[in-house]
Amino acid sequence: MVKLKNYNVVLKHFVLLLTFTLFFSCAEKKYHVSRIEGKKIGIENIISESSEIENFIKPYRDKINDDLSQVLSFAPITLDKNGVWQTSAGNFLSDITLEKTNPVFQKRENKTIDICLLNHGGIRSIIPSGNITTRTAYEVMPFENTTIVVGLKGEQIEDIATYIVSEKKPHPLSGMNFTIAKDKSVKDIIVQGKPLDKNKIYYVVTSDYLVNGGDNMVFFKKSVEKYDLDYKLRNVMIDYFKTNKEIKANTNERIKEE
Repeated sequence: MVKLKNYNVVLKHFVLLLTFTLFFSCAEKKYHVSRIEGKKIGIENIISESSEIENFIKPYRDKINDDLSQVLSFAPITLDKNGVWQTSAGNFLSDITLEKTNPVFQKRENKTIDICLLNHGGIRSIIPSGNITTRTAYEVMPFENTTIVVGLKGEQIEDIATYIVSEKKPHPLSGMNFTIAKDKSVKDIIVQGKPLDKNKIYYVVTSDYLVNGGDNMVFFKKSVEKYDLDYKLRNVMIDYFKTNKEIKANTNERIKEE
């Protein structure tokens, strides 16, 4: 009986050990990357063109080219980005953005946009004299930036003027005028023909890129209201071109120096 009892104990241990071994041997193995190798593959003209791929792509390419080449308007003179505090292209783009987005904002929110501020770097091309096509809009505004309206207090409107002076760039501005004093301070801020009221909320249309702090325009982060118009800046241009047979930029002085 003693031998049989010892045999049963040994058998139990053996079964337990076998089960333990099988469990861990069947467990999922973990792998890790120990080395990464790569090589440079040059792009050369040694691969012949595939007629099958070309025939598949051609109808789509032709359709896109036809759409982009559609004449929408005419520019009697070239609008460019050259200028100290304002440019012809900047005046044009800020003015039409204010003009085209205001009806949208008024209809949705029953409020009026006071100012448009864009960034000089966002204008990626001139608008050359001659026929204006859809391609022109894509060249000037190649990004997918959309228009945002923010409500800013009078203090932040002052910050806009101070920012423009400190940056020394002709950022597109519409609906607002101010004077740069001899000591480089800002004075005589006028919004829609009236002196700045620090107790008023002003509505400024700009791009989503700038609202998120792009170009260091941090004053937009102090907004008390924000509205996404779901209206791309590029589409603003295209819509304006479609409804105006000829374009021109207003040359009225928006920022002057003493």
